[in-house]
Amino acid sequence: MLDLKWVRDHLEETRTFLKNRNHSFDLDGLMQVEERRRSVLGEAETLQARRNEGSRRVGALRGRGEDSSAAMEEMRLLGERVKELETEQKRLDEALVDRMLQIPNRPHESVPVGASEEDNPEVRRWGIPRSFPFEPKPHWELGEALGILDFERGVRLAESRFVVLKGWGARLERALTQFMLDRHTQNHGFLEIAPPYLVNSKTMRGTGQLPKFAEDLYRCSNDDLWLIPTAEVPMTNLHAGEILQEKELPLYYTAYTPCFRREAGTYGRDMKGMLRVHQFDKVELVKLCRPEDSYEELESLTRCAESILQDLELPFRTICLCTGDMGFSAAKTYDLEVWIPSQNCYREISSCSNCEDFQSRRMDTRYRPEGGGKPRFVHTLNGSGIAVGRCLIALLENYQEEDGAVRIPQALVPYLGGKERLVP
Repeated sequence: MLDLKWVRDHLEETRTFLKNRNHSFDLDGLMQVEERRRSVLGEAETLQARRNEGSRRVGALRGRGEDSSAAMEEMRLLGERVKELETEQKRLDEALVDRMLQIPNRPHESVPVGASEEDNPEVRRWGIPRSFPFEPKPHWELGEALGILDFERGVRLAESRFVVLKGWGARLERALTQFMLDRHTQNHGFLEIAPPYLVNSKTMRGTGQLPKFAEDLYRCSNDDLWLIPTAEVPMTNLHAGEILQEKELPLYYTAYTPCFRREAGTYGRDMKGMLRVHQFDKVELVKLCRPEDSYEELESLTRCAESILQDLELPFRTICLCTGDMGFSAAKTYDLEVWIPSQNCYREISSCSNCEDFQSRRMDTRYRPEGGGKPRFVHTLNGSGIAVGRCLIALLENYQEEDGAVRIPQALVPYLGGKERLVP
């Protein structure tokens, strides 16, 4: 959530970034609510001062033995009006918060202005896509032939866009997860977390999933609980409502969790296979740090995610999302896109974002500077480190052989008990 005072003092700048983000928001309506709130506060303060003065006058009249009924009636009417104003103020406060929660984050000055993914500049590229002497098969054909992916039973057990992993498929996914967690905890300094997979509405609001993305989430109808769309939600909220000490920062957290997303409105895109499913596994990275360190931490976070693809020898590119393609809570985002041979293109496998103080304002997560002074909001960062299911897709397709077998990357062989090939 943005600072209301900043928005009020930078109206034109706010209009510009909302336009650049392709976001429709009634900024004038917000300011009207804010002006009415300030007017109500001013009137309430004035009337309260009159009540205080009137109370003293009533006391003086009684002290002299004079009639104080008229003054007391005036105080009663003033009291009723103050109560009316307090009720209106509460309503206006709630309306302001509701409207402020709908404003996306302000893009960092280094973010390119653009309308869509077509305007995302490439930052760097790693690896060379393999040249196949045969027509590469898509992952669903490879997986079914290997007996490791079962889409039919996934639909039978749940509905479309669910899949069952079997045998070496389940073990390969487990190996990928363990490999990623080991890299991030042993090489990159992250603390492993095992968070709840269900969180309450306050936690969802803290990272910006609510109210904006309610239709894309799964909710337990009998409880105030939601299935997490990413481990970013519980990990970033670990210190909600807390004041940390500066010496505790930065904090690095990583977690493996399943992720659940309805993805309402995306039907028709990537329906085949497991590129876009309702339940998928992901290793997530989260950082909390001082504001002056957050963009250096973003570069470091992105390199951590890139290192997973490099260790697995999967060709990828890193792009910087333009203003029109960024997520709601992000101030700047890098996407990692891995090469998918069957589609002859790069597809997203990780997003690494700096949210600055957008989430920490919602969560009220601050730190106390060592030199003293007023507590400051931390900056929060998050990134996929990486999406396990999409990594499995990339492995199957990039390491496939003409006979339908799939080689195992050397980095994963120890996690699979020395297994080097999956054979139909």
